[in-house]
Amino acid sequence: MEKRILIAKLDKKSVAYQELQTSLAQNPLVQSEYAIYFNTGLDPRAFARTKMSQSLIEKGYVVSPDGTHSEWKAAGVREADGLMRVWGPLFSGKRLDQILDEVGSVVTDSALAQQTALFAVMSWIRAKMFLGETKSTLNPGACIINKSNVFFAPEHLSNRCLYIEGSEIDRYNCPDLYGMEAVAFCAGVMLYKILTKSHPYPSQDIYQDMREGIFLPVNLAAPEMDEELSILIQSALYLPVAKKKTSKSGTDILVEILELIMDKQSGPDKTTAVNVSLLFKEMSSDQKLMIEKEKKNYHLKQNLMVKSKRFIINNKYLILGITIGALFLLFILFSTAKGFSQRPTTAGMNPDSVIMAYYDSFNSLNHVLMEACIMGADKRDINVVASVFAISKTRQAYENTQGGPVIMSARAWQENGGTLPAPDVFGVTDINITQESGSEFDGLVIFRVNYSIWAPNEHERKRIDILTLKVDRRKHWRIIEILRDER
Repeated sequence: MEKRILIAKLDKKSVAYQELQTSLAQNPLVQSEYAIYFNTGLDPRAFARTKMSQSLIEKGYVVSPDGTHSEWKAAGVREADGLMRVWGPLFSGKRLDQILDEVGSVVTDSALAQQTALFAVMSWIRAKMFLGETKSTLNPGACIINKSNVFFAPEHLSNRCLYIEGSEIDRYNCPDLYGMEAVAFCAGVMLYKILTKSHPYPSQDIYQDMREGIFLPVNLAAPEMDEELSILIQSALYLPVAKKKTSKSGTDILVEILELIMDKQSGPDKTTAVNVSLLFKEMSSDQKLMIEKEKKNYHLKQNLMVKSKRFIINNKYLILGITIGALFLLFILFSTAKGFSQRPTTAGMNPDSVIMAYYDSFNSLNHVLMEACIMGADKRDINVVASVFAISKTRQAYENTQGGPVIMSARAWQENGGTLPAPDVFGVTDINITQESGSEFDGLVIFRVNYSIWAPNEHERKRIDILTLKVDRRKHWRIIEILRDER
């Protein structure tokens, strides 16, 4: 893909060349037929509509090894191939991102690429510290290195060009940091890339990884690296992570890094980087093997933790809904189980008692106890009693009755004289129970029950029920069959 920030040759007969020479004469850097240009990727109309012309007043900076710096300003705009390009005075050199990309590349000398990149980053750190509070771009793609001279392109203009170029993700800077902390973090990422030959944040979730401190620790990525430098790089990468941030400030980290990577024998200005090999120590085969095992375990553990954590974060509403649903289900199950545990049973009752409890439930409208008394028998009686119970409660609510139930128990009605007519009476009276066959020892008995049944607005009816009772698996007597003869 075409690089959008380039050094381009101008036609000596062109207006652009004449304008460049005039600009250089007013603010001389170097007399040249070359210039830096920024391809905005915009046609003239789009360039005007997006107000990109304002980028002409945006400043860049050229920083020298001795700490002096001068401003860089665009000289003009010209159209080429239908696209508008902002151009200005020459600063020849190589883009920092390209220098970093060559580290670990199969087509370059590894040692030379590392040494060149280390020198470039050292020059970049020194230039940033010389500029101090002066705001300048952090993106390595917008920075050009020429020996120890560093050019920081205008930030917004260069970001536009890098976006068009396809470098929309700045893989060296965390958007949450500012000032010297941002500089220290960027330096830490670049040094990690140079000295381990791999980027600390290779995934697509790069900014989330930066914020959470998700990267292979320096001591595992490059175990042979100088321990002090390793700790400093680690401290720089932890600057966006509140829980892991050290007490060192961004400035402290940068100063200490420079002390380690600058060649102390290079003279007063210290413009030469130390040999990369001096930043590493030898390790035994056993130590390397142990580190590899530790690295593998770290990857497994970290991947599991990160995937679990992010799954929870990305699906928090779904998980919350499932959790609430599960809690509600548990509540229902608990309530149901508790309700079942509190339901009446026939435990401890003999067959006669079970039969009496069943028919007494007609009078008390206790359909729950009737349910406990049967096992497989016809449930028509239970349905009738449940219906009368519901009618009683409904009438009681509508009629606002305070003096008692609106449906009178047939037994209570009979004990009070049994006066006819009886429109609000329900239940059984005159119960007579006789055992027909079977024995409790055999676990099966048959009884005959004679009784009268009363229902609201109905006359008395005589019934004869033949009941068969059997012991269930809990050793409780239950009614398993009801044969009825009604007159």
